[in-house]
Amino acid sequence: MANSSIEWTEMTWNPTTGCNKISQGCKFCYAEVMSRRLQAMGVQKYKDNFELRTHDFELDTPYSWKKPRVVFVNSMSDLFHQEVPIDFIQKVFKVMRDNPQHVFQVLTKRADLLRYYDSEGWLQWSHNIWMGVSVEDNRVMERVDLLSQTGARVKFLSCEPLIGPLPNLNLQYIDWVIVGGESGRKPRPMKPEWVTEIKDQCLKADVPFFFKQWGGTNKKKAGRELEGQFWNEMPVLVNHL
Repeated sequence: MANSSIEWTEMTWNPTTGCNKISQGCKFCYAEVMSRRLQAMGVQKYKDNFELRTHDFELDTPYSWKKPRVVFVNSMSDLFHQEVPIDFIQKVFKVMRDNPQHVFQVLTKRADLLRYYDSEGWLQWSHNIWMGVSVEDNRVMERVDLLSQTGARVKFLSCEPLIGPLPNLNLQYIDWVIVGGESGRKPRPMKPEWVTEIKDQCLKADVPFFFKQWGGTNKKKAGRELEGQFWNEMPVLVNHL
């Protein structure tokens, strides 16, 4: 686990590590770059670089947290990667249900597997498991519908890195939307009108909107103000005392 600099969470917890690229949003994967750094530092969890691995010892970690926390699950992987056994996913879900004082934010690009596992009745949801999908452009819009069909109590979209417009988001069953531009050495541009268009759709649908960053080669300098203000809206943290 580690405290996180990601604006919409407090810390990260990685019961799995490693992944592979499946869509354009993965092109400059920050987790892959970070994995190489951690491997070079001799961190045991990343000895195989970015190969998919599960870590049973991490399943005990959340039980030791004394204060309620907002936790991004698998910032260095994808819990619904095809190589993660369903029984391990179920173990992770049990840990999350056993710790209702924490909010667990799970994010996937593999909405098809998420929907399949849920339709088979293999996933048991609780109020503190927030389920999200990444939606970087119109080519992966089907992820929104697949997420909407699950039994997750809180459903959210991460439009980051936003690399194209999303003019027709179906927000009927969505509880939260995050938007952010790409950062790094060769970031793809994000047009301001793409951001405001999503923000306006959220306002119309009464869905909390969170603007994470403009990104770019110097994301700190670019900042995260949109139309002269910060957008830090989030769903209500039920039982987060």
